[in-house]
Amino acid sequence: MSTSSRYPFTAIVGQDDLRLALLLNAVSPAVGGVLVRGEKGTAKSTAVRALAALLPPVRTVEGCRFSCDPAAPDPGCPDGPHPAVGPGGERAARMVELPVGASEDRLVGALDIERALAEGVKAFEPGLLADAHRGILYVDEVNLLHDHLIDLLLDAAAMGASYVEREGVSVRHAARFLLVGTMNPEEGELRPQLLDRFGLTVEVAASREPDQRVEVVRRRLAFEDDPAAFAGRWSGEEAGLRERVAAARALLPRVRLGDGALRRIAAVCAAFEVDGMRGDLVMARTATALAAWAGRTEVAVEDVRQAALLALPHRRRRNPFDAPGLDEEKLDEVLRDAAADDPEDEPPTPPEGQAPEEPGGGDDDGPGPDGGGGGRPDPGDGAGDGSGGLPPQRTEDSGAPAPEDAPEALTGAEPGESGGGTPRPASAEQRAVAAGEPFRTKVLSVPGLGAGAAGRRSRARTEHGRTTGATRPEGALTKLHLTATVRAAAPHQRARGRSGRGLVVRRDDLRQATREGREGNLVLFVVDASGSMAARRRMGAVKGAVLSLLLDAYQRRDKVGLVTFRGREAEVALPPTSSVDAAAARLQALPTGGRTPLAAGLLKAHDVLRVERLRDATRRPLLVVVTDGRATGGPEPVALAGRAARLHAAEATASVVVDCETGPVRLGLAGELARELRGTAVTLDELRAEALTGLVKDVTDHHRARRAA
Repeated sequence: MSTSSRYPFTAIVGQDDLRLALLLNAVSPAVGGVLVRGEKGTAKSTAVRALAALLPPVRTVEGCRFSCDPAAPDPGCPDGPHPAVGPGGERAARMVELPVGASEDRLVGALDIERALAEGVKAFEPGLLADAHRGILYVDEVNLLHDHLIDLLLDAAAMGASYVEREGVSVRHAARFLLVGTMNPEEGELRPQLLDRFGLTVEVAASREPDQRVEVVRRRLAFEDDPAAFAGRWSGEEAGLRERVAAARALLPRVRLGDGALRRIAAVCAAFEVDGMRGDLVMARTATALAAWAGRTEVAVEDVRQAALLALPHRRRRNPFDAPGLDEEKLDEVLRDAAADDPEDEPPTPPEGQAPEEPGGGDDDGPGPDGGGGGRPDPGDGAGDGSGGLPPQRTEDSGAPAPEDAPEALTGAEPGESGGGTPRPASAEQRAVAAGEPFRTKVLSVPGLGAGAAGRRSRARTEHGRTTGATRPEGALTKLHLTATVRAAAPHQRARGRSGRGLVVRRDDLRQATREGREGNLVLFVVDASGSMAARRRMGAVKGAVLSLLLDAYQRRDKVGLVTFRGREAEVALPPTSSVDAAAARLQALPTGGRTPLAAGLLKAHDVLRVERLRDATRRPLLVVVTDGRATGGPEPVALAGRAARLHAAEATASVVVDCETGPVRLGLAGELARELRGTAVTLDELRAEALTGLVKDVTDHHRARRAA
C-alpha cells in the first residue's frame, strides 16, 4: 500500500489509548505487541495500517529473503552465510497481514519434501513470518484464527525466530516483528493463555460525542475524495510524529528503571493477582517506553500507572465470562501504599476525580487541516475521559428476590402434570434468576468421524493429531507419510536405475498422512423458560448447568446458539456464534413464566440447524435440550412435541436432554423426549464430571445401541 493511499495516523480522531499503545510498541518492540478489542467501525485496522508509515526504514542484505541486517546478519539465515560487511539496501518497514484462512505453510513457510527426499536439499519457501521480520505483522480478527496458528504465531513473537520441521528436515530463521491483533469480542474470545501472550491490550469504542463523530466522518470523506491531497495536508504532522518515534527509540537505552519503580510494578501485579511474571516484565518495558516517549531518562510514577492500565486488564481474567478491566481506584491505592513503603520516592497524588497527568506533555499544535481538534496528536495524553479505554462495569439486578421455595402451582404448572392435562393459568413473567455456580461437566460428543473446524470435542479428520493412515495427496503435499512413501517407491528402484545409496523418489510415490484429532461442533441449547421451570431454586440450578456447558463449549472451541421457549412461542435468543460470553449474558437475563411450548422450541431449533448446515456443512451439531419434559398449550402438545423430536432424529442430529425434573415423584417425561430424539438423557446431577453415578455420558453410546437394535 502506497503512503498516499494510506490514511494518516495523525488524522485519526480520538482513540488515544489505541494510538499510545501502538506508538509504545514502535518505540520498544520488546513490549510484546498490542491486542485491540472493540466493536465494528472503530478505526482498529486503520490505525494499525497507518502505523507502518511512522517506523524508520530498514536496511537489509541485498538478495536476502529474510531481511537480514547488514550490520548484524543472522548466522543461521537459510540464505546465508552473509559477509560480515556486505552490500545493503534500504526499504520501508513492511506491514504484513495474516488472513484468517491462512494455512500453516503460508504462515511459517513450506519445505519441498519431494526435493528433500530425492535431491537431499532444503528447498524452503519463506512464509509470512519471514516477510514480517523487522516490520509489523497484523492479524485482523485474531480470535477467529485456528488455535494452532495462534500458538505458532505467538511462539515466534516470543522467541524472535521461526522453526519449520517436516519429517526430520528443519529450517530456522529470525522473525522479530511488532505483533498487532484486532478482534470484536462479540465474535468470540481468545483463551486466557493466549491473551497473556500479547503485551498490551486496549478497548476501543465509537465516541458518543456528536462533534467528534462529525469530525470522523468529515475527515474520512475528505480522504476518500482525494487520498493523495488528504495525506499531503497531514504530511507535516506525520513527519513530526515520525521524528518523535525515532528520538524515543534513540533515548530508550538511556532510560533508568529504578528500584522504586520496580517495587511499584511488583506491588501492582501482586495486588491484582496477576498470574506468572510476564505481567511484571511487560509493565517494566512499557513504563520504560513511556518515559522515553515523554523525553525523560527516569521512569516516573505516572509511567507505572499508565503501564498498568495497558498491560494488566487482559491478565485479570480468570474465566471466559470475566470482562477485562482494572479498578483504577484500587490501582491508585496500591501505588500510594508502595510509595509509603519507600519514602525516597514521591507518592502519586492525582487530584480528586481527575486523571493524573500523563506522559508526553500537553502540547497541542492546534486544529487539524480539516477543522476541529486533531492536528498532531499526542497519544501520551491518555484516554481523556479517565476511563483508560475500559468497558463499563456490569451491574446486577437489584430487584427483590422471590422466595426460593415458590411452589410450582404459582408458576403455571400443576404438581404431577403429565403435559396433556389442563394447566392452571400461568403467573406473570418473573424476574431473571441468577445462575448457580458452574461446575466441570461430563464430556458430550457427536458420534462418528467428522471433518469440521479444529477443536476439542468430537473425533474428526484434521491436519493435526495422531496419524491413522496414508493416501495419495490431492493438490500440494502438506503432511508426508514417510513410511508409506518409501514403501511406494521401493519396488521401482531397479527400473529407475538406482545406483547409489539414495532412494529415487517420484511425485507419484508421495503419500499424504491422514490424521485424526478433534473438531469443534455447533452446540445448540434449547432451554425451557416456562412457568414449570420458574421456581427460583430450580431455574438457578438450570442456568448454572447451562453456564457450565457453555464454559465447556468455550474450552472445546465450539460455536454455540441459544433457543428459548415459554408462553406461546419460541425464540432464537442468540444465533450461532463463537462468542460464548454473549450466550452467557443472554442466559443470565433470561426471564421465566407462562406455558411450555416444547414443540415450538424443537421446531425453532430445527430451523436454526437447517440454516447452519447450509452455511457450514462440515460443522456437526449437538442439540442440548434443557427441560423437565412437560409440554402444555395448544391442541395435543405432547403429540406435537413428539413429531418435532422425530424431525431431529430423522436427520441423525446428536441430541442430549438435560432432565431438570426435581422432587420425590418424577414422571420421566424428559427420558421419553430423549427416546423420541434418539438421544440420551442426563439429570442435572449426572451432568457433573465428579458425579459417582454412571459412566461418561457420550452420545456415541446411544447411537451405537440404536444401530445395534
